[in-house]
Amino acid sequence: MDYHDVFTSCRTGDLEKIKYLVESRDVELNIRDKWDTTPLYYACLCGHEALVKYLLENGAKCEANTFDGERCLYAALNDKIKKLLKNYKMITSSTMRRDLYDEFLRRLKGDKLYCDATFKVLGEKFCVHRCILASRCSTLLDKVEKRLENKKTIIVKDLTVDPNSFKILIDYIYQGRCQVPYDSITTVDLLANQCGLPLLMQQLGKKAKEKKSFESSKPGVHVDVLSIDNDVDRESIKQDLAKLADQALPSETNALLMEMPFCPNIKPVYPDMCVMVQDFKFNCHKAFFCLRSDYFKALLEDHFNENVDDQIECIVLHDISIEAFKCVLYYIYTDSCELVEDTVFEVLYKADMYLLPGLKKYCAAFIADLIDEENVFQIFEMSRLFNLPKLEDQCTEFIAQTLSRWCCDQSSKIWWYVMRVKWFLERIQIQ
Repeated sequence: MDYHDVFTSCRTGDLEKIKYLVESRDVELNIRDKWDTTPLYYACLCGHEALVKYLLENGAKCEANTFDGERCLYAALNDKIKKLLKNYKMITSSTMRRDLYDEFLRRLKGDKLYCDATFKVLGEKFCVHRCILASRCSTLLDKVEKRLENKKTIIVKDLTVDPNSFKILIDYIYQGRCQVPYDSITTVDLLANQCGLPLLMQQLGKKAKEKKSFESSKPGVHVDVLSIDNDVDRESIKQDLAKLADQALPSETNALLMEMPFCPNIKPVYPDMCVMVQDFKFNCHKAFFCLRSDYFKALLEDHFNENVDDQIECIVLHDISIEAFKCVLYYIYTDSCELVEDTVFEVLYKADMYLLPGLKKYCAAFIADLIDEENVFQIFEMSRLFNLPKLEDQCTEFIAQTLSRWCCDQSSKIWWYVMRVKWFLERIQIQ
């Protein structure tokens, strides 16, 4: 329903509603409807200048010379909006509203502290993580794995591979998206073929056709950059990184997984840390835990034990169940996990403790479906305790919708409801 409201508000120019949806309901702005159209496109088409400016300032994508960017520019109702789009520059990460997982993947790609291999292309260095290559691009890892046994730097001697094209390849491997200059499409396609990335090859072909079709229908318009960024690639990166989470499970659990006939063999994933939970050892990666959580980063940096005899560093977590930690683990690697009613409140508490705001919101979305007349007040209080405004709004909406029915209830429970509503109203007034 929130997504429908986004498109409706952009067509009507309801800036206040958009602000509420973005700032209180955490609605994504780069969504697409069944016509493959974004909210920014509708705001430009309908001439809502203030709304266009707000969308751009909060992360709506409109890169110059890309398909979406040119489409918005072509649809702009007036010159003021066209000027606003043309003058728009990609704003910094400190001001741009980013998806937490996308921001993590961007930081992971640029990480030099926890990387364990380096490619050197015509003098330019690219730091990578072998665990990422193992899960996302095993063909590339297979080609260089033996050379990595004795040294950490691989010199790419193929003169047809230039640094810009290799950077595009790394962008796609790490983030599931990339910006490809049209004159580099042949080189990037060749690299994708050599590294076993069929999805990237498919997207390059699709975007090239879209470019030609768009330019032929809009004389004078030229698209110089192909933007590879869609739900299929985003989902594929999560599925690939889920392999690392699978491999991190304790051997007792993993042995059962590997015995299943449909489960493929998983390559070694080069763990550099372990987490002990109730005497079970989870083999993990510092790059994921430290870049996702400042709690784990501080815990590992302040850890007084040194690695001995090449043994990986181990930390012990107390007061958390195996089931809850599995949820934390899969969230760290894939930005999602399988929550159940029995453990969701424990996961929420640990997400707050481990400084994982995205997991808190993920739990809140699950808890919202559990709201009923018996628990709505407890969930409302909990939403304030953990600073979850969207869940708080959902509780308030539920109470408002059921208040009239409670007032008509002739059972003895009505007095309990009356007292709880009175408490609820007092809490709102305090705020």
